[in-house]
Amino acid sequence: MILLWKYDSPLGGITLAGEDDALVGLWIDGQTHFAATLGPDAAEGWLPVFGDACRWLDIYFSGAEPDFTPRLDLRGTPFRRAVWQQLLAIPYGQTVSYGELARRLGCRSSRAVGGAVGHNPVSLIVPCHRVIGADGRLTGYAGGLGLKSRLLELEKR
Repeated sequence: MILLWKYDSPLGGITLAGEDDALVGLWIDGQTHFAATLGPDAAEGWLPVFGDACRWLDIYFSGAEPDFTPRLDLRGTPFRRAVWQQLLAIPYGQTVSYGELARRLGCRSSRAVGGAVGHNPVSLIVPCHRVIGADGRLTGYAGGLGLKSRLLELEKR
């Protein structure tokens, strides 16, 4: 059964979802595709992985780079999971373009990569906000471009 936990961040509420010993979702309240992977049986409750995720978020929002990643169970198609693994490889404070991600994956479509990035079920920890347009502009973020800009600024401190 998937359990949910709320985290209060400087950006507003964040909903964490976990099952067994892994985080399966993290959404900023109100973002596009909010809780899209949850079924109707999800309920509030506590899992140890929520402690790890909250500690990760505390460090992140303090302006520091977390030195660990909570255990994740990224659920999606093989292509989406491959894209999300590429997101995890983007260093803190750096950005990469959709086209570059597509090249790394041997994919001809940066649009397909963008679709997978946009459906990332574990925002922030799987850093989809670090993906930008080929010309360096901020594009597409489920939480909105203002939020994407704030996250990138936080990582520059």
